[in-house]
Amino acid sequence: MDSKIRAVGIDLGGTKIAFGLVDENGQLLNLLRYDTEAQGGYGAVVKQVVEGVQQLKALSPVPISGIGIGVAGQVEPVTGAVVFAPNLDWRDVPLRADVEKACAVPAAVTNDVRAALWGEWLFGSGRGAEDLLCIFIGTGIGGGIVSGGKVLKGCSNTAGEIGHITVDLHGPLCTCGNRGCMEALAGGWALARRAREAVETDPVSGGTVLKTAGGKVENITAKTLVKAFYAGDALAIKIIGKAIDALAAGISALVNALNPCQIILGGGIIEGMPEMVSRIEKGVRSRALSAATGRLVISDSKLGAEAGIIGAAALAMKTESGEQ
Repeated sequence: MDSKIRAVGIDLGGTKIAFGLVDENGQLLNLLRYDTEAQGGYGAVVKQVVEGVQQLKALSPVPISGIGIGVAGQVEPVTGAVVFAPNLDWRDVPLRADVEKACAVPAAVTNDVRAALWGEWLFGSGRGAEDLLCIFIGTGIGGGIVSGGKVLKGCSNTAGEIGHITVDLHGPLCTCGNRGCMEALAGGWALARRAREAVETDPVSGGTVLKTAGGKVENITAKTLVKAFYAGDALAIKIIGKAIDALAAGISALVNALNPCQIILGGGIIEGMPEMVSRIEKGVRSRALSAATGRLVISDSKLGAEAGIIGAAALAMKTESGEQ
């Protein structure tokens, strides 16, 4: 039977915007992707959002019930205003109000990683879980937490900032200003930084990494590091091994503190190197309390890059129906 409910889910980042028309069963029916016109400021990006929504509204056989937006930033939960989105250079912008006014459709705004959590929890690998931890490892590291069948928001709506758990008191400086955060040791930007520093210090041992980056240190990224890893490069193997150790340490602390039944690992780094899941799991099981890992299942993301779109749309439908 064809679903009669449609919503638009939007994954809004600093470089890309992805739009999807989603039904109540979590099926992605139509997909649009555009480069984010962040250089044009807040108004230009809102215009893009509105235009994308209008395109999908025209494709929907029924009126859309809502618009869900996952944005890479901190969101005020009551108003849906974006308090701070560093990749977009936004501070205190009324995103939900402006989108609702322009589209004449109810909107819901949340953090992009929490939107992905909603997607995986309702329609992905975590479907039906009561105690779930989603960890997305990409350029940065973010997460979402379900405890007792409820998504944790925290006192100021920042629950899930797990990338900033300290795993090395004297570790490298993080973008948050702290040292030794899990993200500063294993996020994509941190892997690239460590690889660049290593190649500059010892160009001979880093030869494969440098070659993969076209011979230019400034072109070394997490993606080129992973390519060098698969080519058997010793430096890449060492850097990624240390990152996996940091992830296992940080996730073990979360397992001990939260006692989830399931952990879902996703994000660009995991998608580029899927075997990290089993290596992280091995590290977690060796470090965390056995009482906390006895029933623990660790798996990869089912929805992949579409988790945020589907989750944002699902949140919009739940918000509109009063279920949230």
